[in-house]
Amino acid sequence: MALEVIMPKAGVDMTEGQIVQWNKKVGEFVKEGEVLLEIMTDKVSMELEAEEDGYLIAILKGDGETVPVTEVIGYLGEEGENIPTAGAVAPEASPAPVAASASNDDNKSDDAYDIVVIGGGPAGYVSAIKAAQLGGKVALVEKSELGGTCLNRGCIPTKTYLHNAEIIENIGHAANRGIIIENPSFSVDMDKLLETKSKVVNTLVGGVAGLLRSYGVDVHKGIGTITKDKNVLVNGSELLETKKIILAGGSKVSKINVPGMESSLVMTSDDILEMNEVPERLVIIGGGVVGIELGQAFMTFGSKVTVIEMMDRIVPAMDAEVSKNLRLILERKGMTILTDTKLQEIIEEDGKLRIKVEGKDDIIANKALLSIGRVPDLEGIGDVEFELDRGRIKVNEYMETSVPGIYAPGDINGTKMLAHAAFRMGEVAAENALKGNHAVAKLNLTPAAIYTLPEVAAVGLTEEQAREKYDVQIGKFNFAANGRAIASDAAQGFVKVIADKKYGEVLGVHIIGPAAAELINEASTIIEMEITVEEMLKTIHGHPTFSEVMYEAFADVLGLAVHSPKKK
Repeated sequence: MALEVIMPKAGVDMTEGQIVQWNKKVGEFVKEGEVLLEIMTDKVSMELEAEEDGYLIAILKGDGETVPVTEVIGYLGEEGENIPTAGAVAPEASPAPVAASASNDDNKSDDAYDIVVIGGGPAGYVSAIKAAQLGGKVALVEKSELGGTCLNRGCIPTKTYLHNAEIIENIGHAANRGIIIENPSFSVDMDKLLETKSKVVNTLVGGVAGLLRSYGVDVHKGIGTITKDKNVLVNGSELLETKKIILAGGSKVSKINVPGMESSLVMTSDDILEMNEVPERLVIIGGGVVGIELGQAFMTFGSKVTVIEMMDRIVPAMDAEVSKNLRLILERKGMTILTDTKLQEIIEEDGKLRIKVEGKDDIIANKALLSIGRVPDLEGIGDVEFELDRGRIKVNEYMETSVPGIYAPGDINGTKMLAHAAFRMGEVAAENALKGNHAVAKLNLTPAAIYTLPEVAAVGLTEEQAREKYDVQIGKFNFAANGRAIASDAAQGFVKVIADKKYGEVLGVHIIGPAAAELINEASTIIEMEITVEEMLKTIHGHPTFSEVMYEAFADVLGLAVHSPKKK
């Protein structure tokens, strides 16, 4: 007797699932426990296994179709057995197109690419590799270096600089730890640092190029633009015919219209990472992530650093308590931080800068760094008109633009301008471009980190945001009470957990302290998997580790932190 294959109900809230692909064809034998098909729900992808041995005698719902839970989608049975419902289906259903994503392959030749990706940054190269993994014929167009801003002019180079800063700070701790350095003075050889940075970057760029080659992605060097008939033109001359397009143009440095900003002594983050000197006095315009990271690096190298920030605190996107704590630490180390301060004018005189700010004395500096954020780079849109929102390409949850068949993951859509968010968006865009719109990029729980000394990291809601919507409980534990942190001269900062009082749902986690950028991934997993505070406390964390602070902060939400004094 034929056995029904049904769409499973994998959770209380699940009402339907999408068939990603059948792994077996009609007529093929299937062993018990063997994966029959892959299913996507609103939260996770899952594999459906055969409940017993048999032949796949019918497929009622094909690849790409969305099906209500408990509905029959196929049958297993004896070889040649008829399905119970007469005439219900043809021998095998062909993959069903998804109506949500209109096709872009009308009038395309057989030689056309399945996907052409414009941009080789995190969103671009990941989407190209993902599409190739899924069997697509893929090309990628990049105007400069593979890896994009993050790899070449952002996160990777700055981490190289900050590791040097960490080494210098550790030298300062050496004497207190019984390590005698005969001549403790130091200087930074910027030419050597630039060489090291370039070596790191080139290694990773080469790695990306190797990955693309291994998956058979055709890489074209030049500026890619979209034509009216939805193909891609490279450098205005070479035409790449394609069925779908992924526009991953990334972002560029944001500028402000302040008199004197055009001075050659005012640098962008791109410029400062090529500078072969340590300026005596450096002004950072903008107290966001990049400004604070580079400010700390050069302060440690020997610059006298002043940060100018318009908002009432540095790194304003972070939890206010964390921001305040970071400011205190940086100021103790020698950084001057001016918040609630508006830049008025920059005057170049005698080879230096006079920087005028509202309500305060002029600041004299050798160099200034403009670091007020980034904006989408729209160079690749060509002849196609997209719906925009404040200069950002609007996309739906599937990463598809207002133009059917064209997807725009990464910084270009302005949703989450982080490399790891771009990775996920790129994967989603590739999957949807090839298989129809079914995969969704959930970005609300994207962790963020600042690689200062100490590090800062966060995921979920800040305390301020949480209190607007929930009755909250706060748990907090300091690294000053952690054995590993004390032993490592890293006993600064804390972990802060914000939870819903009624259900114990974790709403946000904020960290300032050692290894914060690593620890936050545990918190991200906890929130994504909807693990409650009580459930987290059933786990065992190794000792001595920094991660014990995470555990204790969760315990403190319930007043159960063993290594905290009893609360009155």
